[in-house]
Amino acid sequence: MSNIFPLSLIAATVFVSMSAVAAPPQGYPSDYQSVIDAATKEGKVVVYSTTDIKAAGPLVKGFEATYPGIKVEYNDMNSTELYNRFISEQASGGTSGDVVWSSSMDTGLKLATDYAQEYKSPELAQLPTWAVWNNKAYGTTYEPVVFIYNKRMIPAGDVPDSHAALAKLIASQTDKFKSKVTTYDIEKSGLGFMLSVQDAKADPNYFKTLADVAKGGLAVQSSTGTMMERVSSGENLIGFNILGSYAEARAKTDPSLGIAYPKDYTLVLSRVSFISQQAQHSHAAKLWLDYVLSEKGQSILANQADIPSLRNDIEGKNDIDGLTKMLGNALKPIPVDESLLEYLQPKKRLDYIKQWRTAAGK
Repeated sequence: MSNIFPLSLIAATVFVSMSAVAAPPQGYPSDYQSVIDAATKEGKVVVYSTTDIKAAGPLVKGFEATYPGIKVEYNDMNSTELYNRFISEQASGGTSGDVVWSSSMDTGLKLATDYAQEYKSPELAQLPTWAVWNNKAYGTTYEPVVFIYNKRMIPAGDVPDSHAALAKLIASQTDKFKSKVTTYDIEKSGLGFMLSVQDAKADPNYFKTLADVAKGGLAVQSSTGTMMERVSSGENLIGFNILGSYAEARAKTDPSLGIAYPKDYTLVLSRVSFISQQAQHSHAAKLWLDYVLSEKGQSILANQADIPSLRNDIEGKNDIDGLTKMLGNALKPIPVDESLLEYLQPKKRLDYIKQWRTAAGK
């Protein structure tokens, strides 16, 4: 049997197949197909991210299924490493990330002010105004910051429901909580530093509260995973300023890990993303950013990665509407704007760390 087919028929078949799979999403501009075609020629997008690959895996898989001609080169690192690596690569003119996606909102925005290209996403109308900065930096998630505790060792009646209640609990049982309270080391973790600054802005009594929380001694860490592991094992009993998305994902399979949402105020983090001015795969970067912000991408984050969506049209409860019904006015989203940059000034940052260490007994 002959295996020879007319070249025109093969070309037509490939074109129809690719068009069916990689067509512009519904409602996107008519010229978006040209972005898809150019991105397919580029063949890949390089993402620098603080979101661990286990959580981001379903998103990567969904993107590559939507755009089968484009591979995602995903680089997972902590916020400080990402910041320093990206700056170093920009200065040297070497290859670097096309897209930055950082949970450390302040350093993420700092990078965006210096290195982001302007891009007006077709998803813009579906996003909260506080989540977009100059059509360059985009908030991509809606993640409450929570307390975690060991359910075997903290009675249900003792679980704190506010920052003041957390301080009161620990100060009243310093022997029990001696070196058993964990949080970020704000000098080693960019995310931890940013959350502490936002606490201080939200609570005029923050440093007094911190001093009470630290009366038994703080066990500081540089990663959420380490804190959750130690609380689950009982090495630590309680932790604060933990990303609720990671805690909720772990709690599904870890019966020892409890989660409390503070009712006085609950900070809400939104991972900041932008496309580099020097992106070598700039069209593919646009597809990636739009996909992350789209209903499809946000649904994957909310329902497969347990990372809450900043949209209000996602099926299920893991979006702005669902969290607002649960926590109401306690939710305090951290805006993606210049206010994030205030404490990145070297002297102000150093002075703040000194003040924090004094209160924390470090």
